[in-house]
Amino acid sequence: MSVDLGAFERTVGLPDDLSAQRAAERQARLTKPAGSLGRLEELAVWLAGVQGDCPPRPLDRVSVVVFAADHGVARAGVSAYPPEVTAQMVRNFLAGGAAVNVLARLAGASVRVLDIGVDVDWEAAGPVPEAVTAYKVCRGSGDLSTGPALTREEAEAAFQAGVAVADEEVDAGADLLVPGDMGIGNTTPAAALTAVLTGTDVASVVGRGTGIDDQTWMRKAAAVRDAARRGRPLVGDLIGLLAECGGADIAATTGFVVQAAVRRTPVLLDGVVSATAALVAQRISTRTTGWYLAAHRSTEPAQHYALERLQLEPVLDLGLRLGEGSGALVVLPLLRAAQATLAEMATFEEAGVSERAGASDGITDVT
Repeated sequence: MSVDLGAFERTVGLPDDLSAQRAAERQARLTKPAGSLGRLEELAVWLAGVQGDCPPRPLDRVSVVVFAADHGVARAGVSAYPPEVTAQMVRNFLAGGAAVNVLARLAGASVRVLDIGVDVDWEAAGPVPEAVTAYKVCRGSGDLSTGPALTREEAEAAFQAGVAVADEEVDAGADLLVPGDMGIGNTTPAAALTAVLTGTDVASVVGRGTGIDDQTWMRKAAAVRDAARRGRPLVGDLIGLLAECGGADIAATTGFVVQAAVRRTPVLLDGVVSATAALVAQRISTRTTGWYLAAHRSTEPAQHYALERLQLEPVLDLGLRLGEGSGALVVLPLLRAAQATLAEMATFEEAGVSERAGASDGITDVT
């Protein structure tokens, strides 16, 4: 069955403006100078809006879903690491040894790993749990530098897999979703899609990924150029675009973040791959972006252009470029701090504290 993107456009709603307004009004009554908690105040208002509740509720079940897939273009020499690292990292995730596992344990989040398109025979390499491969649509993508990354059927299957996984996580009680990624070479399709959807020239969107040298960067730029050239006529056919110059992981992540918006569940975006998926989602429905928060600014220029188009301001800028959902998990404690301060701080009236009398009295703090 083909994907009806119009159905998603018709069912995505907006966050609750009334709850966000009430949150902003409550911020003004808390025992602190107005604006003194800086960005935390904005995050709390956003959280109230996407939850439809003021004060916002604690984030008790945060779910990270890592979509893993290989990219044929990686064999064209666009990455500092060989393609087989993708499958090796899937095992590392399952063993709990990756950065996303460490940060999830620290932040109290769950991690789910899905092989959506890893180029490996798990029976030969050593079996993994059936749940890991339940939504697998292909063994790696085609080389987007020379032709389509996926067939249309594969792109549709990956997108629908992302939708199904979002439903499963929300039905299980997730109150915040984090899309993670693992795939050697995945910044190449992310750059190609971003170039197409933002109209940015190729040289501007191509980054250093895993730390590539100049020659590797030139091969990567050439691959992005050729894929973007084929992709530009497909901007009105987003599934076709994902098939031409995307990958199974990006297609699945797009379905995941779109369905999160349909289910009125907030999403904490990580790096360039999830930002690219959000950019495609925005083309499906402009209302999706209200459900997304950009966790951090990565070193990948494609992410900068994607976030600019999405009009999302990252919370942190720490030079992170790992992916996996790791940057989003670094921001999660800040989001929890924003929720707690709005929900638990006393108002001036409740605490019996005098409010600021006026701008001319020289008061800059409450002690």
